[in-house]
Amino acid sequence: MYERFYGLKGKPFKLTPDTRFYFNSKGHSRALDYLRYGIQQGEGFVVVTGGVGTGKTTLAQTLFNELRRYRNVVTAHLVMSQFEGDDLLELITDAFGLNPADRSQATLVAALEEFLRQQFRAKKRVILLLDEVQNLPFSGLEALRMLSNFQENQRPLIQSLLLGQAEFRDALQRPSMEQVRQRVVASCHLEPFSEQETRDYIEHRLSQAGWKGDPAIEPEVFHSIQDYTQGVPRRINTFCDRLLLFAFLEGVHQIQEQTVDSVAEEIAEDLPGSPGQAQSGRDEGRGGDDRVSRLEERVRFLEEALRQTRDGLDRAFADNPETGGEG
Repeated sequence: MYERFYGLKGKPFKLTPDTRFYFNSKGHSRALDYLRYGIQQGEGFVVVTGGVGTGKTTLAQTLFNELRRYRNVVTAHLVMSQFEGDDLLELITDAFGLNPADRSQATLVAALEEFLRQQFRAKKRVILLLDEVQNLPFSGLEALRMLSNFQENQRPLIQSLLLGQAEFRDALQRPSMEQVRQRVVASCHLEPFSEQETRDYIEHRLSQAGWKGDPAIEPEVFHSIQDYTQGVPRRINTFCDRLLLFAFLEGVHQIQEQTVDSVAEEIAEDLPGSPGQAQSGRDEGRGGDDRVSRLEERVRFLEEALRQTRDGLDRAFADNPETGGEG
C-alpha cells in the first residue's frame, strides 16, 4: 500500500524469510562462519541457536544458497515439529527423494544407508539441515545420532546442521544428551541487534527495496525502535511495516520520534502484552538507559580464525576428493 507513495520497489519489512534482505550483522556473520567451519570439518553436528525472530531461518537459507553452487553437494532442509524417531527417519527419507514401499524403521534405515553410500561413491557430500530442533523429542535426536554413525573409509556419510531456539542449547546440557553433545563440532548463539545494528538493519532493508531517502528518518527514531523491539529482527520488521503504513496514511515524508510513539500505542492497543507495550513506559520519560539493555557481543574468540573459513568451502569441495571435491 505504501510502496508506491514512497517510491519503493517492494515491501522492505516482510515477515517471511527472504535471503535478498539478509543482513550480515556481527552475530549473523559469526554464525555463518561457524556453519562454514563445521561443514569444512565434514562430520558431526553444527548447532546454531537463538531467540524467536532472531533470523535463524534466513541464515540457514543464505547458507543453502551458497551450497547450491556446488554440484557435489546434496542437501535437504526440514522444519521440525513433535516427531518421534521413526517419523523423522521417514521425513528424511522423503526429503532425499527416496520412497521405499516398506515404511518400517529397518527398511527406512537401510534405504538411507544405501543412498548415503551411493553419494559417497559419487564423491558427493550429503548435508541435512533441521530447523526448529527444539521441537524434536529425544528419540528424534537419537535417530540423527544413529545416522551420523554411518561411515565409509572413516569418513561420515552425512552431516547435520541443527537450528533451534535457546531452549535447545539448554537441553544439550542434560546428562541424557551426552552422546549428542560429543558430536557437536561447532555451535553459536544468535543475540538480538545492538542499537547501531538495528539502525543499519533498517537502512539496509529499505535500501534493498529501493529507498532513496523518502521517507526521511530522524536519528532519534532508531533509538525508539530499538527500545520497542529490543533489537529482535522479526519485531523490527513488524514494527517498521506498521510505521511505514502509519506514515503513509498520515501523508508524511519525515518520520519523527512522535510517529514511533503513535505506532507503539496503536500496537499496544491492538495486541495487549506486545513487546512495544511492555518496553515503552513512555509516560515515565526516557530516563531510561537502565531500561534499555545494551546487548554486547559476548563471544569474540575465534572470530578471526572463523572468518578465514569464508573461502574454505571452495578449497574443501574443489581440491579434496575425500570431502566430496571433483578434483
